[in-house]
Amino acid sequence: MTRTEDFEELRPLLFAIAYRILGSVSEAEDAVQETWLRWEASPTQPASTKAFLSAVVTRISIDVLRSARRRREEYVGPWFPEPLLTDPYADPERSAELADSVSMAALLLLERLSPLERAVFVLREVFGFGFADVASTVGRSDAACRQLAARARRHMDAGRPRFEADRREREELAERFFDAFREGDVDGLRELLAADVQMVSDSGGKAPRWGKGAFGAENVARVLAAIVAPFVRIGGVVEPHEVNGQPGAIFRDRDGKVLNTWTLDILDGGIQAIRAVINPDKLGHVGPVTDAWAVVREAQQARRPTYLDLVSPGKTSSPDS
Repeated sequence: MTRTEDFEELRPLLFAIAYRILGSVSEAEDAVQETWLRWEASPTQPASTKAFLSAVVTRISIDVLRSARRRREEYVGPWFPEPLLTDPYADPERSAELADSVSMAALLLLERLSPLERAVFVLREVFGFGFADVASTVGRSDAACRQLAARARRHMDAGRPRFEADRREREELAERFFDAFREGDVDGLRELLAADVQMVSDSGGKAPRWGKGAFGAENVARVLAAIVAPFVRIGGVVEPHEVNGQPGAIFRDRDGKVLNTWTLDILDGGIQAIRAVINPDKLGHVGPVTDAWAVVREAQQARRPTYLDLVSPGKTSSPDS
């Protein structure tokens, strides 16, 4: 194989590692490209191309994450990972770990870890790298990496729900939810919500959002009731789609441009969380992005009282669809 062929064969793995460390499609793609440039310029042939390239993309991702964490501290409103529609890497032997580690809930838990803890957890717990390779990658001793992995695993386990719905149950409930949304069946939506459901959006200050979010079944039901009718009336389209390995949807305007993505956390027979990414900077890889403000204005005209009680007095922001 040529170097190019070796690299292209490993590209899905490299992206998968970088995305889980960074939570950003664009930054992960940049990290993979930088890895290629370093690989192309390297005069030596390593004993293991996989180990070498995995180490390079991990180190690049750690450096990027350290810088990104400072920016995220100044982020306007809640920060969510960029939505991932398809994970390019597949390993039947680690399918459960791969699917769990790419979910919005897991990526948000990973945000609580230090960059080193996050990298060690991703390499060891998600992709099954040996501690010797992990230690070489992050420049720490084997013993130190074991401690980092144990600490990261405790944090992740403490934040995970005790009971998880099986895949088929999640898909069936999500299908019912989005069918009810398209039909404007607010009562049907309400009965699928868990009592402590939360509905939160990530706009980054660049698009409308649901204030600080809606919490509890009745509050979330009211937001959904405000959104459904005008969104349907202006020709909005709900396209169910797996997002970050979980049931979700892409919301589009009548011209097919992307408005936002939703992901659903489904546990114990109910929807526990609805997370929307509407920041246009995070949606370009999904498709051409619409002007969310224009969509909201059109929706308000279609049903003028829709959003007025959901924003603070004197503000012009409105909840996103």
